[in-house]
Amino acid sequence: MGVVYADLRLANDARDDLEELDASALVDTGALHLCIPEHMALQLQLKDLETREVVLADGQRKQIRYVSPVRIEMLGRQCVTGALVLGDQVLLGAIPMEDMDLIVEPARRQVSVNPLAPNIPMSMAKGLS
Repeated sequence: MGVVYADLRLANDARDDLEELDASALVDTGALHLCIPEHMALQLQLKDLETREVVLADGQRKQIRYVSPVRIEMLGRQCVTGALVLGDQVLLGAIPMEDMDLIVEPARRQVSVNPLAPNIPMSMAKGLS
């Protein structure tokens, strides 16, 4: 598929008084969460929720800070999520992508809105009948 990057905006959803941050994120459908570098967590003044054990791509396990609430905005869509404080670049995983109903177009190496729901994000919610 190749490497895919996407432009997005990050904000502290609990602090409208703080400046939002623009970033180019590595899109990784094999990762679950949003990952942000330490300096972004500090700039956004995000609160530590807990420490999580994370298995890295090389199989190594690490204890990582999990912070919240991060608002992600991209392609006219948004979600609020937590983030792992890890690495030196923003990584966009599958959970926030699903929440915003975004897809990866491998041939074009870009992220797009779901063509089945081009106007607003679509979600699945099934209950017992």
